[in-house]
Amino acid sequence: MRLASTGTILHGVSVGEVLGVSSLADARLIAGRSGLGRIVQRLNVMEVPDILAWVKPHELLLTTGYPLRNTPQSLDRLVADLDERGLAALAIKLGRYLDELPGEMVEQADRLGFPLILLPNDVGFDDILNQVLTDILNRQAAILARTEEAHRALVQIVLAGGGMREVTAEVAGLLQVAVGATDTAGDFLATAGEPAQVARLREINATLARTLAAPPDDGHYAAVPIVAGGHHHGKITAYSANGTLTPSDIGILESAATVAALVITKQEAVTAVESKYRADFLRDVLTGRGGLRVAERARAFGWDLERPVSVLVAEIDPDAEERPLQDRMLAAWQASVRRHDPRGAVAGFSHEVVAIVGASADPAKVARDALAAVCDGTFSTGLSRVASGVDALPGAYGQALKAARVGRQLHGAGAVAHFDELGVYRLLSLVNDTDELHAFVRETLGPLAGDDDADNADLRRTLQALLETNLNVAETARRLHFHYNTLRYRIGKLERMLGNFTEDAHLRLNLTLALHVLRMRGI
Repeated sequence: MRLASTGTILHGVSVGEVLGVSSLADARLIAGRSGLGRIVQRLNVMEVPDILAWVKPHELLLTTGYPLRNTPQSLDRLVADLDERGLAALAIKLGRYLDELPGEMVEQADRLGFPLILLPNDVGFDDILNQVLTDILNRQAAILARTEEAHRALVQIVLAGGGMREVTAEVAGLLQVAVGATDTAGDFLATAGEPAQVARLREINATLARTLAAPPDDGHYAAVPIVAGGHHHGKITAYSANGTLTPSDIGILESAATVAALVITKQEAVTAVESKYRADFLRDVLTGRGGLRVAERARAFGWDLERPVSVLVAEIDPDAEERPLQDRMLAAWQASVRRHDPRGAVAGFSHEVVAIVGASADPAKVARDALAAVCDGTFSTGLSRVASGVDALPGAYGQALKAARVGRQLHGAGAVAHFDELGVYRLLSLVNDTDELHAFVRETLGPLAGDDDADNADLRRTLQALLETNLNVAETARRLHFHYNTLRYRIGKLERMLGNFTEDAHLRLNLTLALHVLRMRGI
């Protein structure tokens, strides 16, 4: 077998096989023995001086030497020129126009592994052309017939509902080699064949994945990509311990890759339908429309909703690209929940992913693991209180949704917030009239509401610290690293701007709320 640099299989016969036809029984190989495996796909006759402009790769070139009779010195360069253009071999008749080939030409052919064949004088070019072309066509017809038969058998597997396991088993049986199907990460989806050969196939794949080296070029290993919908989904790989893989074998592997793409496409379609059904069912449960036998129907998906659980809601952040991120989010959440709670539920909605995990699992850890798996996009996650029973799930869902949205307002994109940690922000988030909130902030904080003055943010930090320490001047000075007298000066400045908040408890409450509103983003 010989592969072109692009990985294309070359169907034809080798130079060594060409020398076995009857018309070449008396032909003699005089140089380039290491190139006998070169593939011959076509033949050409050289009887014009500018033959280089007409030759094509994988040709066997026949000549009497007539075009070179007056320029024998060009023979020294001819082998290199033909090899550079990808020709398979040169067959020449001596005696009529050329008496011998230069020694440099023979040495160069040996160095390049370019076969030079001395033809007998009593054999006509038409006999050679007829026999070799017939062999090429017969070989290609046999390969096509074998590949077509294998393709029909593989397609029948898919029509009968088979999957990767059946596809690899069929190919391994046809070729008597080890066959494996891998995903894009290089993990095996299925293998088949003699155990020792399968072990060697796994070893080769692991080495290639670890070192990113080129596949071995000894003819014992081959890999064909699985492409469906314009996307790569993995590879069909094969290893033969007993001999090299032939072009016919590679053709069957290509058919297997095509059929594997059909299997993947079918699985993706089934998965999409199942995913939509799961999402519709979970949405009904979380909105209180699950109906009867909810727990029983959930068990059909492998979910346990009859135990104490927490609801987690992951919402895509506004600046993220939704569709690609939604798919990665769902995959990340499914993997995280499967790792932390195999009986947990996961479903993707239009703008969010919802998970339900048992109370024994750490919901924050589940969320962080899912977030870490999505590297190029962010989502904010809300966690509910523990809910006991299916009837409590709609309330828990509302808590998680509220926590996700308020958490994003407080901490920005990628926040993970628990409903119990929201405190007063939970109440503030219920105010739908954001203009009213802005007006409240302006009326309460006055000039400190904006950042027109560079000192405003600094004064707000001082006010925040004072309120948090219940007006403990010494503690506030320690937190802010101020001198006691400096802080007393700042308190006087704040009271001139905001009023006598050190004496008015209601004013302190309003100031605290206004500062909380300022911390909430997106209002």
